[in-house]
Amino acid sequence: MGIFSRTRDIIAANFADLIEKAEDPSKMIRMIILEMEETLVEVRASAARTIADQKEMRRHVAKLDRLQADWADKAQLALSKDREDLARAALVEKRKASDMAGQLASEITVLDDSLRAFEADIEKLQTRLREARSRQTAIAARLESAENRVKLRTLLASERVDEAMARFDTLERRVDFAEGRADALSLADSPPNLADEIAALAAGDKVDEELAAMKRQLAAKKEG
Repeated sequence: MGIFSRTRDIIAANFADLIEKAEDPSKMIRMIILEMEETLVEVRASAARTIADQKEMRRHVAKLDRLQADWADKAQLALSKDREDLARAALVEKRKASDMAGQLASEITVLDDSLRAFEADIEKLQTRLREARSRQTAIAARLESAENRVKLRTLLASERVDEAMARFDTLERRVDFAEGRADALSLADSPPNLADEIAALAAGDKVDEELAAMKRQLAAKKEG
């Protein structure tokens, strides 16, 4: 495929359709970017060769212009010496140099058109390349996000999550039991407060009263 036809194909390519049809969008866009980068290098190299050809042609045109002036001077000299034959021959050579210069000038004009086409193609390729690289970044981020979601949903759907949560429940129950034991020990070790001591005294009085009543009942039974 020629460089110009390949450049036109890349510029006209619908990246979205290519990526949607690809089995691996990330791989496809890397291939597209690589193709564009290689084509851009080739287009720039061709433009550089065209510029070099133009410079060489312009140097030849300049030489031919000097040659025309030289033959004109020679024709003038020959005519001044009454050598019309030599003057005519010098003018023929001048005409040859002029024709060659005109042909080179036409070729330079053609190369100017080619350079303008190269410049337009390079600008379009660079735009498409920036677009492709932007899509590459976005696609890579989307793929990574999708893969992470798949992993997360797969993990949540598996029995391992339920088993892990069950182990967490068991551990929490063990912690609750340990904390309960600690709280119970701290209650046993704490000194009684004033209200507790007074309540204990009151309870002791009730026990003494009940004991005295029982004694009286026993004594009454014996006397009876």
